[in-house]
Amino acid sequence: LINQSSSSSFTADEEFDELCFEFGLELDEITSEKDIISKEKGEEKAKGASDVVLYKIDVPANRYDLLCLEGLVRGLQVFKERINVPRYEKIIPAEGEGQKLIITEQTVQIRPHAVAAVLRNITFTKERYESFIDLQEKLHQNICRKRALVAIGTHDLDTISGPFTYTAKAPSEIKFKPLNQSQEYTASQIMDLYRNDSHLRHYLSLIENKPRYPVIYDSNGVVLSMPPIINGDHTKISLNTRNVFIECTGTDITKAKIVLDIIVTMFSEYCEKPFTIEAAEVVYPNGKTHIYPELAYRKEKVKPEVINKKIGISETPSNLAKLLTRMCLKSHVIGNGNLLEVEIPPTRADVIHACDIIEDAAIAYGYNNIQMVIPKTYTIANQLPLNKLSELLRLDLAAAGFTEALTFALCSQEDIADKLGMDMSATNAVRIANPKTAEFQVARTTLLPGLLKTIAANRKMPLPLKLFEISDIVLKDPNTDVGARNYRHLCAIYYNKSPGFEIIHGLLDRIMQVLEVPPNEENGYTIKATEGSAFFPGRCAEVFAKGQSIGKLGVLHPDVITKFELTMPCSALEINIEPFV
Repeated sequence: LINQSSSSSFTADEEFDELCFEFGLELDEITSEKDIISKEKGEEKAKGASDVVLYKIDVPANRYDLLCLEGLVRGLQVFKERINVPRYEKIIPAEGEGQKLIITEQTVQIRPHAVAAVLRNITFTKERYESFIDLQEKLHQNICRKRALVAIGTHDLDTISGPFTYTAKAPSEIKFKPLNQSQEYTASQIMDLYRNDSHLRHYLSLIENKPRYPVIYDSNGVVLSMPPIINGDHTKISLNTRNVFIECTGTDITKAKIVLDIIVTMFSEYCEKPFTIEAAEVVYPNGKTHIYPELAYRKEKVKPEVINKKIGISETPSNLAKLLTRMCLKSHVIGNGNLLEVEIPPTRADVIHACDIIEDAAIAYGYNNIQMVIPKTYTIANQLPLNKLSELLRLDLAAAGFTEALTFALCSQEDIADKLGMDMSATNAVRIANPKTAEFQVARTTLLPGLLKTIAANRKMPLPLKLFEISDIVLKDPNTDVGARNYRHLCAIYYNKSPGFEIIHGLLDRIMQVLEVPPNEENGYTIKATEGSAFFPGRCAEVFAKGQSIGKLGVLHPDVITKFELTMPCSALEINIEPFV
């Protein structure tokens, strides 16, 4: 969400919407805090809320550099060629003057990696401070995977003194005053304190069952943070903070480096010397050291003709270089004009292949400016024969007075087994490994339960109820690459005061008539008496066509009807229509 402090004019909003679209973003909504609260909680609760206009912008998940106002505005300014791409500079302090973070071997089993950096002589305002906190939260939810991969800690450097130690201790040995609390707690008490906290309770499980909890101390034993849960109150950042110590701990070193690079590049513009970042030294348990942030610039070479061919345009190499530079990828032509050298800045961790560079060239060129051309390969599209047959049958079943239903492809184990008088092991059903609800445990092996549940939900409707469905069912099949196979079934049901077996039988005859399958054994269809667990004894028949059994029809067993909370007799037909394609 972005604040727009000036009064919003319609044309300015439209212009900004157009700019976002050109830049590959989407202006989702123009709203205000008051509007958001009144929509969610009603107008009463919204009284007194801010009327300041907010822009809600959809940012692609891979563009971490656009997650805060600073990065977004910088990106748009470069795109509009109002400013040049900034150059981020790493300043390595003189020997013995820089900050040092020492990692102990106790952290190896829990969160083994840590990186650090310093933003020196920074100036915060209320808006900048809020944006700084908000960026950390967005990164936590996105690339940090809810703090599981990386957790960010930011501290007022003037309240602590290095070198800092990142270690892991038993919960009872860790004691400090957590952020915004008034007293000290042990780590175990902190876990209890935040168990009902709407924000922090989601992260407790990351370390809760570990014998040791990660913790960062300064040289005087002051606790900076207990990642990934909470920072210490002692090092809290305020609007008066001038020097910020940033540490990122985690289980994924690559992600930790990216997160650190993003935070320091976004907010270094507020340092006394803009876009400069003071490096910190990290000492590993084996004694090796590394300087962070990496702020790595790298160069890629791309052929202009490849860019033109992939996008479908014919721009000169110098124009393509200009387009890429507008997307913060500083580029120039090298060689005889047959190569582009593209510099990937540390803010663009999403650029990992030439196709990412080509995509940015296409965005800068403008998707709407690419000429549409007819493909050189001529192909004539055709409907899948099975879907074509299904559509035709749907029309004829509707003409026969039946109403189409569309039911869930997943159902409970009870629906396809117990309620139909079958054993679960005999159903050959595909099970869901971690079902969210009891209603969605297995993929359906028959369409019947879905239609019976639909009737149960529509019992107040006038009788008779005549429903049908043509959809896929799923059965296990070890001979396929995925271990399961879909079959297209047709199911119809008649629910009334009398069973109406003749109506369902008549429907089967009508289906065969439109499929041009005659009622004989040689090359047509026949029905033979059989028994089925879901059907009334002596009132069930098996349908044979094309030399194979394709399904059953009959009067449903009273037990089945009762289990689906119905009270009237019911007839049903279910056949596989694939042999008729």
